[in-house]
Amino acid sequence: MSEILSVLHLDKKFRRIHAVKDISFTVQKGNVYGILGPNGSGKSTTLGLLLGTINPSGGKWAWFNKSGTSAETLFRIGAIIEQPNFYSYLSAEQNLKIVANIKKIGYDQIDEKLALVGLLARKKDRFSTYSLGMKQRLAIASAMLANPEVLILDEPTNGLDPEGIIQIRELIKKIAQTGTTILLASHLLDEVEKVCSHVIILKEGKSLFCGRVEELLSPFGVMEIGAHDLIGLSSCFVEFSAFGNYKQVGNAFEIELKEAIDPADVNAFFMKKGIVLTHLLKRNQKLEQQFIDLTRHG
Repeated sequence: MSEILSVLHLDKKFRRIHAVKDISFTVQKGNVYGILGPNGSGKSTTLGLLLGTINPSGGKWAWFNKSGTSAETLFRIGAIIEQPNFYSYLSAEQNLKIVANIKKIGYDQIDEKLALVGLLARKKDRFSTYSLGMKQRLAIASAMLANPEVLILDEPTNGLDPEGIIQIRELIKKIAQTGTTILLASHLLDEVEKVCSHVIILKEGKSLFCGRVEELLSPFGVMEIGAHDLIGLSSCFVEFSAFGNYKQVGNAFEIELKEAIDPADVNAFFMKKGIVLTHLLKRNQKLEQQFIDLTRHG
């Protein structure tokens, strides 16, 4: 798998604000990367640096094995960094023709990209008549006009209603299936968990984790176990090979599983130990909890 982007010790200071602090990561072709972090964590600044709209204070990066961000590189990248900004009195088709002229490409892709984002039937309608979700989808069609190898989206579902969020999410999945590499900056954990194969977690400008989402989560899920005798309960954990790291949450323990296990076998094990479980629940681990734990201690 080829490397699309390599970032090494990227750094940016705005006077007293240290927005990006020594960030390093790589992006492999054909994956969907979520740049995840709360507002102010450095997501947008990082994207601005990589697109050449912000000058770095330090570090370096390379797109397609070429240092920095050249005009040639930008032609291979589609990006939506700000809110969609089209001529309100023109139709979707007319607006995309203007974009095509700016990018010096033909009009032959316009209908195809409008169909991709579900707006072909509305291509003659003025931009001012579009909902916020439709405007965002038109922006994605605009970014995809030149068939870029990389699509960069900064908070693509900001301000959208639940239906609009689902539409954008499904659109991102559809584009990813074509082999386009996607960088998605978001503060929404559910969004990242559902569409991204990899995640880069930022906090106060620092990178806390970069890797596959599954590396951050327990592949076998999590088990919640409770009993009246919590001390006696936890003392038996070392004897159960499926149990990994654990922590107490209220009157129960949350345990990462190292292998597949049937809850009935867990219950039987503790019954033999003379411990009656008051709570037993197996579930998939959520990115949300791992994110909270990571950012709390990062």
